[in-house]
Amino acid sequence: MTEVIEQSIHRVMHEIKRRRLEVLRVVDLTPRMRRITLGGPELAGFVSLGTDDHVKLLFPQNAAEQAALETMVLGGKNEGPLPAMRDYTPRRYDLNTMELDIDFVLHGDGPASTWAEQAEPGQFLHIGGPRGSMIVPDMFDSYLLIGDETALPAIARRLEGLAANRRALVIVEVENGKEQQELQSTAQVNVIWVLREGGKDHLLTTVRQIQVPGGSLYAWVATETKTSRQIRRVLLDEHGLDEQFVKAVGYWRLDDSEEE
Repeated sequence: MTEVIEQSIHRVMHEIKRRRLEVLRVVDLTPRMRRITLGGPELAGFVSLGTDDHVKLLFPQNAAEQAALETMVLGGKNEGPLPAMRDYTPRRYDLNTMELDIDFVLHGDGPASTWAEQAEPGQFLHIGGPRGSMIVPDMFDSYLLIGDETALPAIARRLEGLAANRRALVIVEVENGKEQQELQSTAQVNVIWVLREGGKDHLLTTVRQIQVPGGSLYAWVATETKTSRQIRRVLLDEHGLDEQFVKAVGYWRLDDSEEE
C-alpha cells in the first residue's frame, strides 16, 4: 500500500510549528530577486516534501503585533492584532547546516518586499509551517512548468529533482532580460523566457503557441490568479491535456500589493 501511495500524487500533512529564525545571508540573484538565508536551532525538524510547499512568513508592524507573535496559534483562533502574513516557497533547506533559503521578489510594496529590501544578517524572522505537502512523484515522462517570478523557487526545486531521462518545458514571465536565472537540472530542459516589457498577455500567447512535450505529462502553473485560470483553460481546451494532471494556482492577485 505504501508503494502505491509513493507512486501517486498525494498530500502529506505536517505539524504546524512557529519558528524564530535569524538572517544569516542576503544575496541578490537579480535586480528584483533577493535570496535571504535563515537559520538557527529552531529550524530543527523542519520538513518540506513538496516542491511548491508554502511557509507563512510573519511581519509585525507595531509593538502589539510583535507581542502577538508569542501567543498566536497558526491555523487556530486568535484574538487581537495579528501580524501580516505572506506565503512563500522554501527554495532550499539543509538541516545539516540548519539553513533555509527564501527568495523574495522586490517589487517595492507590501510587508514582505519591504522587509526583504532592508533585511540584514542578525535580524530575525518568524515563520510557520508548511501545513502540508503535495507530493508529485517523478513518474512522468515530461513536465510543463509555467509561471512568473513568484513561481521560480518552486520551478527550480522541481527541475532539480527530475531524473536525467525526463523532459521539461519551462515558460517563465519576468520583467526583463536581467531577471533571467540559470536553472539547474539533470533532465532535458527547454526554458522560454517571456519578457513582460514585450507586451500585455504575452505569456498567454506564448502558451497557446507551444508544442506540448510528448509522453505522460504533468503541467503546473503559478502566476497571477486570473492569468493562471486562463492558462489552465488553454492547456485543457486547446492543448487537450488531462485535467487530473494539470495544477494551476494563483500566487497573487492583480489588485494586491504583495507577490509571493
